[in-house]
Amino acid sequence: MDEDMAPGTAYRWSRLGDEHVSAWAELVNHLAVVDGTEEFLSAEDLAEELRTPGHDPSQDSWAVWAGDAMVGYGLAFAPPSTDHEGQARGYLGGGVHADHRGRGLGTELLDRLEPRATQLVAQRHPGVPGYLSAGGGRQDSSAQQLLTERGYAVARWFNLLTRPVTDAPVVGPVEGVELRAPREEDEEAVRLAHNAAFRDHWGSGQQSPEHWHEHWASRSSRPGLSTLACALDGELAGQVLAYVMVGQWVDREAYVTILGTIPEARGRGIAAAALARTIEEAGRSGDVDVIELDVDSASLTGATRLYERLGFAHKHATSAMRRPLPPSS
Repeated sequence: MDEDMAPGTAYRWSRLGDEHVSAWAELVNHLAVVDGTEEFLSAEDLAEELRTPGHDPSQDSWAVWAGDAMVGYGLAFAPPSTDHEGQARGYLGGGVHADHRGRGLGTELLDRLEPRATQLVAQRHPGVPGYLSAGGGRQDSSAQQLLTERGYAVARWFNLLTRPVTDAPVVGPVEGVELRAPREEDEEAVRLAHNAAFRDHWGSGQQSPEHWHEHWASRSSRPGLSTLACALDGELAGQVLAYVMVGQWVDREAYVTILGTIPEARGRGIAAAALARTIEEAGRSGDVDVIELDVDSASLTGATRLYERLGFAHKHATSAMRRPLPPSS
């Protein structure tokens, strides 16, 4: 395990490993409360994250320790695909315990993570212009302030919307469309539908079979609450037209991880019907009280209006921040 001591401090630095997931989960869930993001994760969820395809924790992660307590962490990642505009992407994630802020740990984490993310971008997309991206949290958060000082700017706001699963909205059936839960054999068909649906969405890139399987088979996935809308006839017969994929990280709370409609099927109310079915199934399950989702505040598809019509209400907004990278040599 790669470890070092920060000069002049009692902090110890290491890479993240499977043996650290319990301490890591404690820190992540502390940050979810103090920063108001509500991004709760279990040790099992984080163990899956360490096995993300293309992510090497021995080079792409850091943990900061005060004694036996993890008080900071950071991750760097660069997807194998560019975004829909052809730009390379380097992602940074992490945080510092509230009791240990103001001591330079966030700055030191970025000093270590940014070069690694930049290196990954250059290796995977040589000569391609790109950017580093990091979550800025809620308005005026400490993360947003630190990232601004390092040249990042807010590129997008994402609104967290919520509704109870009682009184599911009534949406009429869509002619020629079957609504049902996904099956194991639907994995590739839904991947292709997702790539088609998100090919014009901000910041998104094509999902490879390997990365899609990680999402599809994750322990948080709830296929019983998810919905596929499949064409029954016509030129698209048998194809997935729209999908609502659901995960669960918090007891009694469901979360729509992704929702999309292929371009050829937009404007027919298919996504609304699929989401209404998911809300109904969540209420029928008896295991869920509320369902939530995030939506790009600048979405070109009018998604926010759709969700509001289905009874979702705004809870809070978080920022996505970017800093441009020059093309690598």
